[in-house]
Amino acid sequence: MSYVTEYLRRTSWLGALLCAVLILAMAVSISACGVVALPFRATSAVVKVVPVAGDVVAAPLDVTADAID
Repeated sequence: MSYVTEYLRRTSWLGALLCAVLILAMAVSISACGVVALPFRATSAVVKVVPVAGDVVAAPLDVTADAID
């Protein structure tokens, strides 16, 4: 991690800003999948509470959420 801070020290503020924007863009693009999968994971967790058929019904929802991630 020190190479990133060293790079930011040596570059101008514009370079540092560009680097920060790129890191932020990568973080947002990676986390977008988790946002899309959230309804499937929440529904799966709620359905698993049902005593007999909960796990059977939740299995396709878990598979769908895993495929999105």
